[in-house]
This record gives sequence, C-alpha cells and structure tokens, in this order.
Amino acid sequence: MSMASVSSAGFCYSKSRTGGVRPNIAAATPRSLVVVRAEAQAINPEIRKTEEKVVDSVMVAELSKPLTAYCRCWRSGTFPLCDGSHVKHNKATGDNVGPLLLKKQKE
Repeated sequence: MSMASVSSAGFCYSKSRTGGVRPNIAAATPRSLVVVRAEAQAINPEIRKTEEKVVDSVMVAELSKPLTAYCRCWRSGTFPLCDGSHVKHNKATGDNVGPLLLKKQKE
C-alpha cells in the first residue's frame, strides 16, 4: 500500500490503492480509496486579522429568505450553508473566519 499526504488549505489528502475483483469480471481491477479530513490549522492566515471574526455581507435583490449564511470554514455539516461550525474551529486554531451573509434588499 502506498500512502501520500498533502496538507493544503487545512485538509489532509491520503490515497491508498488496493486490488479487488468486480462481480462478473475475471481479472482483478485496482480500486482507489481517497480520504480527506480537516486539519486543525488556520484557514485565514492574513485577511483582516485585526477583526475578531471576518464576516462579509452582500445585498441581493432576488433572494427567497431575508438572510442566508454560507460557510467559509469548510467545517459545516450543512455545507455550503453555515451551521456555526466556525466558532469551534476559531477557538481551536485562533482563526477568525466567519460566514458570507447574503441579505435580501428591502424594496
């Protein structure tokens, strides 16, 4: 088994290769398994580090809800929507990442 690890943007990528046989196929066919897991490191190394939490708001004319928060920490269980996972991430890493807020423009 070969193992390669690449750490980039807070993720660890590992790839292992194993052999296997698919049903109805006589010859062995190699299969790949890819594992991606989040590392506990800062996502935002330099943008607006003087702020407690980096949150940007964008006003949108046509939006079904008055406010929609999109994840920028990549930890949300409801990705691409924010579920507040950045709070735990920020405490663990000292980071200051927050969501992107889409707000409906008032008519």
